[in-house]
Amino acid sequence: MPFVDSTRPRLALTVGDPAGIGPEIVRAALDDPRSTADCDLVAIGPASARPDGVPTWDGRDGLQLNTLRGAMWLETPCDDDALEVGKVSATGGAAALAALRAATDRCLAGALDGMVNAPVSKEALHLAGEKVEGQTELLGRWSKAPRMQMLAISGPLRVLLLSRHMPLRDALDLITTERVLEHLSILHDGLCELGFERPHLGLAGLNPHAGENGLLGTEDRDVLVPAAEAARAKGLDVTGPLSPDSIFVRGSKGEFDGILALYHDQAFIPTKLLRPDGGMTVLVGMPFVRVSPAHGTAMDVAGKGIARPDNLIESIVQAAEWASLRRARRMRQRTV
Repeated sequence: MPFVDSTRPRLALTVGDPAGIGPEIVRAALDDPRSTADCDLVAIGPASARPDGVPTWDGRDGLQLNTLRGAMWLETPCDDDALEVGKVSATGGAAALAALRAATDRCLAGALDGMVNAPVSKEALHLAGEKVEGQTELLGRWSKAPRMQMLAISGPLRVLLLSRHMPLRDALDLITTERVLEHLSILHDGLCELGFERPHLGLAGLNPHAGENGLLGTEDRDVLVPAAEAARAKGLDVTGPLSPDSIFVRGSKGEFDGILALYHDQAFIPTKLLRPDGGMTVLVGMPFVRVSPAHGTAMDVAGKGIARPDNLIESIVQAAEWASLRRARRMRQRTV
């Protein structure tokens, strides 16, 4: 039987690296009624991580999926005998990749509306043979989404990254007028995906005080100002470049719907300071919803029963809201 639209969004919930805290926070999330209040979940990961009472799904039975209410489990391969909890390994990386691929395939097939990903270890992915920065790059490649970018969210602060995981020197070399303009456009379109009608964007400066008109560096004046002017000429609502030491404070108070940061730590230092135990990342420009908690695998506490699922549950709840928005937009388009 083919997959059909349900009245509620259906989301994949991947376990991530099974050597980290993923299995325990996924189990705790499935046990929390908030997780399935507004969506149905297909948890994806090793059979050994499946909680008692959560039925399995073979990944193909459309009738079973179409009648889903609550949660099911799609089992993916993992060599449990070779896995050591709390240790980075190729085994953990391979298991994380299997779950992520299974989720992606079913989102692209239309069986699921999106996914929420428990954390993976980049080192483990490399040991498993996948030489990528992380889940973000894999999902963009598998989904053939060339304009996909990461948006970090911490309460009212939403920050898009101009570059992600790379040495700072390399990231600085990528700050060009063309790339800044392109990413302002991606940020605008991504916020529209999340329900903003005409988002107000802020552009972070590079140098102290955004260069003080060339006194403290010329990059803001020569590279960023032309990008902001070009974005405004295209109809985008952009303010900046603004001093990096103030724009994120203003963003945290709701002055901007989104901010473009120029490198990884410029984005994540303020977002993690604002909510040390919360926050999430969203991939914009994707054909489906993708949300992940901002924390890592926490190998040092894995298996000790002290990892908290709150951030994962928050990510599920938010993903359900955004998936519902996409569903409503799709239904409106069908009636036009």
